[in-house]
Amino acid sequence: MTNKRTLLLIDDDPGHAGVFREAIIDAADGPFEGEWITTLTDCLPRLEKKGIWAIFLNLRLRGSKGLSAFDQVLHAAPGIPVLVLGGRRDKAIAIEALKRGAKDYLIEGHIDCYSLSRAIRNMVERETVEDALFTEKARAQITLDSIGDAVISADISANVTYINPVAEKMTGWSKEDAFSRPFAEIFKIIDGTTRKTAPNPIAVAIEKNKTVALTPNCILIRRDGSESAIEDSTAPIHDRFGSVTGGVIVFHDVSMSRAIVSEMQRLAQHDVLTDLPNRLLLKDRITQAIVTAHRNRTQVAVLFLDLDQFKHINDSLGHAIGDKLLRSVASRLLSCVRSSDTVSRQGGDEFVVLLSEIKHAADAGNMARKILMVLKGPHAIDGHDLHITASIGLSTYPEDGQDAELLMKNADTAMYQAKEKGRNNYQFFKKEMNLRAVKRQSLEGGLRDALEHNQFVLHYQPKVNLTTGNISGVEALVRWMHPALGLIPPLDFLPIAEDCGLIVPIGRWVLKEACRQTQEWIASGLRSVPVAVNVSSLEFRSAGFLENMRVVLGDSCLNPSFLELELTETVLMQHADSTLSVLSALKSIGVQLAVDDFGTGYSSLSYLRRFPIDCLKIDQSFVRDITSGSDDVPIVRAVITMAKSLRQRVVGEGVETEEQMSFLQAHGCDEVQGYYLGKPLAAEPFAQLLMPGIGSFIPKTRLKSRLTTSPWLVPTKHPGLN
Repeated sequence: MTNKRTLLLIDDDPGHAGVFREAIIDAADGPFEGEWITTLTDCLPRLEKKGIWAIFLNLRLRGSKGLSAFDQVLHAAPGIPVLVLGGRRDKAIAIEALKRGAKDYLIEGHIDCYSLSRAIRNMVERETVEDALFTEKARAQITLDSIGDAVISADISANVTYINPVAEKMTGWSKEDAFSRPFAEIFKIIDGTTRKTAPNPIAVAIEKNKTVALTPNCILIRRDGSESAIEDSTAPIHDRFGSVTGGVIVFHDVSMSRAIVSEMQRLAQHDVLTDLPNRLLLKDRITQAIVTAHRNRTQVAVLFLDLDQFKHINDSLGHAIGDKLLRSVASRLLSCVRSSDTVSRQGGDEFVVLLSEIKHAADAGNMARKILMVLKGPHAIDGHDLHITASIGLSTYPEDGQDAELLMKNADTAMYQAKEKGRNNYQFFKKEMNLRAVKRQSLEGGLRDALEHNQFVLHYQPKVNLTTGNISGVEALVRWMHPALGLIPPLDFLPIAEDCGLIVPIGRWVLKEACRQTQEWIASGLRSVPVAVNVSSLEFRSAGFLENMRVVLGDSCLNPSFLELELTETVLMQHADSTLSVLSALKSIGVQLAVDDFGTGYSSLSYLRRFPIDCLKIDQSFVRDITSGSDDVPIVRAVITMAKSLRQRVVGEGVETEEQMSFLQAHGCDEVQGYYLGKPLAAEPFAQLLMPGIGSFIPKTRLKSRLTTSPWLVPTKHPGLN
């Protein structure tokens, strides 16, 4: 049996009572029953008994008229809908009653059975809608109370209206204490770098009427003063008319993830044994020092240091003693330098000291003498007084090189000269300026005609899948067929091309030819594999780069998925924000993206996560020593692990031995390339590798041995340029 709804009429007009009785009978949303009370005095005791569903109140009651009667009824029956009745002159009072909480009103002349029945029906419909809204609101609150993120909402004045349990825990404010307080008082945030108060995100979202995010490295200050790193998204709240009525913020604690990223970054940039910067970080420091020195018109010095006869200590006393000696050497080197300088361990017994700003090359010589003196003193290691000397090679910017690689190479060369001169001394790098200048001038002059006379050729080197042993891709490598000097490798002319402004047209020719050749192979029925093309920094930043990419792909009819662009870390990290937009545009075209020579530059992990990269290529300088127990091993492992976590393919470059290939395979590397699996070949002989029926490059038995019977897999004891 359905419960009846009780309607209460508070009215001293018998005519209204009759109409009220008819309306109850006529109402179709019942069953209803009615009660009639003529005075406010009799009404109040009845309301205390409860059970009233709705109230009809005449504002012209004798003895208690107007809003006074309404206020008393509303106070006595909170939550019960009230409809007011009035005379022709009471419309303003009735409207004021609506503002105070009345649900509807009827004015004399409209108080009849039809109007009252309609009013009852409106109340029923309103109750249905409010019940639905209440249910939806309750469901939403349960959801917000249950999610793992913290949620706080505020009104248009940025005062808190809601805070979920996670937000209570993170801010230290209870729901009761936080309610109606200013949002900025509950949600105190600072910039983790500057320690300055960060902008109020709710206020910003309301003011700008758009979704906003916290500043990077944002720190939340809890009510008790403790801190936690957070990330968030803040959005304005709108009513059904689109007007802003407040804001909501959703945030979560990222202290752990930031700590993990920071530790991964530290491990990737520091030597495990000594905790000194490794070659990855050192190269970045040298690059930064060069920029500063160029601006300030000072010099930079690189000291390449190798311990003399260190192998004898390892062999006689063991590696544990040797490791402690290396730590002692690291400590003494640090004691010699300024805070602005860098001491790095390269691996084994090799160290590099970067003097970031010096006025004269002689300053570097003074530092070298100081280091030799400091290292001479005995090192007390586990009861042994060990004596060690070192050979040091020095190079300086700008005289001996314009980049980190060349400075390191020249300092290394000078170090071997110090070894040859009897050890325990230092030598400055000496270069033959005239011969180098003449050769460079000759090559630069020839480069200007090379494009016009079609002297460039592409050679292709296979990339091999370590799971199947089959070719999985090919890298296009440019060579210069000089009419007098013969085939010139890229390292002999590309730096010159970059300096004289020819690198962009050369890069565009390489892209066009690689796409044309790849489509020709596909069209002729050969195995379809993507072609990788290196992109220089100048080409990547050049005007029309994206448009040229679209034109080349269109002209060659090559499916974009068969083109992979290789960019170095340095290219990616220059203007990282604009880089992201270009990479996103390239991905929208459909090409694949790879980071070439990974580990030789310095990538921000936060950007590396944001970049739409498909593949990381481990630089051959790391692959070279992975089987000799060097410090490159943990770096290679870390790179592979990081790439897997970012769902990126990993390619090992410069594989020259079976042991290197096996190491990379065992640690989850996806693909390899290098002389061990195939030298770069011209297009015609390389096409034989893509013919149907060509099987695995690696035997199925553990995928370890090469197919030495294949004519294109020629072993070499002197690996050259890949």
